[in-house]
Amino acid sequence: MRLSEPGDTTVLAELHAEAWRYAYRGIIPGVALERMIARRNPAWWRSNCGSRRPALLLEFDERVIGYAMFGRCRMQSNPPLGEVYELYVKPECHGAAFGRSLFCAARRRLRARGLSGLLVWALAENDLACRFYEALGGHERFRTLESLGGVRLEKIGFHWP
Repeated sequence: MRLSEPGDTTVLAELHAEAWRYAYRGIIPGVALERMIARRNPAWWRSNCGSRRPALLLEFDERVIGYAMFGRCRMQSNPPLGEVYELYVKPECHGAAFGRSLFCAARRRLRARGLSGLLVWALAENDLACRFYEALGGHERFRTLESLGGVRLEKIGFHWP
């Protein structure tokens, strides 16, 4: 595992597009999904994932197969929680414990920052993600609705103490 560098923007954009199409096809309307993916081009990654907020990259056979973005929870809490904002692994790598390894590494980094509790959001219709977070010990703590592509979708907040 390593932190992203400026030269990783293209591979991150490609991995993001592949992972989002796999995870959200049939959940987020097609045109809206493609627009959301198009916004995450290499320029977006360059400006949003620089030295100030690098992604944690998971490599296997000298290629990036997953990434996680994380930091202080966006919701106010006392004590402050960590949050995994995004965690994606190439679809062909699912089921091989790569996602678990990436999640655990992100959690260790958050704990090192003094953020012992953790929150992760997943769309309720994304069964794969919900089962993944439940298998890692996450407990449903929040439910909310979000509008994506003109459709209101339910999100679940998974919590770890």
